[in-house]
Amino acid sequence: MKTLIVYAHPEPRSLNGSLKDLAVGTLEGAGHEVRVSDLYAMRWKPVVDAEDFGSSASSRLKLVADSGRAFDTGTLTPDVLAEQEKLLWADVIIFQFPLWWYTMPAILKGWVDRVFTYHFAYGVGEHNDVKYGERYGEGTLAGRRALLSVTVGGWESHYAERGINGPIDDLLFPFHHGILYYPGIEVLPPFVLYGADRTTDEEFPNIAKAWEQRLLTLESTEPIAFRRQNFGDYEIPSLRLKEGLEPAGRSGFGLHVRP
Repeated sequence: MKTLIVYAHPEPRSLNGSLKDLAVGTLEGAGHEVRVSDLYAMRWKPVVDAEDFGSSASSRLKLVADSGRAFDTGTLTPDVLAEQEKLLWADVIIFQFPLWWYTMPAILKGWVDRVFTYHFAYGVGEHNDVKYGERYGEGTLAGRRALLSVTVGGWESHYAERGINGPIDDLLFPFHHGILYYPGIEVLPPFVLYGADRTTDEEFPNIAKAWEQRLLTLESTEPIAFRRQNFGDYEIPSLRLKEGLEPAGRSGFGLHVRP
C-alpha cells in the first residue's frame, strides 16, 4: 500500500507531529511505502494566483479556466504538479492537522485550493440527461481512500449531537464530502483526539495504540457510505435527493449518507 501523509502543523514536537511520525513508522514497519508533504516545512504557498498557471494565465485572471488550461498543457507550477503526482501515486491519503476555528489550518486549505485544479479534481466527465459530470463517487481520484486524523482542543461532549460546537461529523462534512468524496475518494471515519491541549505524556501510549490500530486497518475499514451522485439517488439536473430515500427523521448532511 502506498500512503501519502499531508501534515499541517508548525511545531514538529507537537501532538500532531508525534502522530505523523508514528504513522510513518507504523506503516513503513508494516511494509508500506510512505511519502509526507509537511506543508510548514515545505513553506507551502497557500494562495492561488496567476503564478500557479505559468504561460496559461490570462491577462485578466480567470481562475477556473486558467487552472484547467494549465493542467491540460502541463504548465502548472512545479510544486502543484508534484503534489498532484503524489495524489495519483497514493492508495491512501492521511491528513494530519489540528481543528482551528472549526476547520483546517489555512495552509492546508491553501494546499487544497492550489492542488485540486480544474480538470484534475473537478470539471471532469460528461454532462447529459443521466449524468452530471464525474464527481461524488467518481472522478480522477476514484479508487483511493482518505482518513482525517484531527486533534481538537475541546471536550468530546462539546462536539456531540447536542454539543455547543455542533457534531464533529457536521464540521468535517465539507472536507469529507465536498473535498475528498467530490473527486471520487472513499472517505474513512475520522480519527479524532479531543482535549488535545491537555494531553499528557502518560496518556500518549494509549493514544498511540489506538492510532496504530487505525493505521493497520486502513485497507479493511468500511468507508463512510456517502451516496454516489450518478447512480439513481439524485434527480438530474437538480441534484436533489429523490423523495422517500431518506431514513425517517434524518435531515441535513445526514441525507447524503446511505442508511
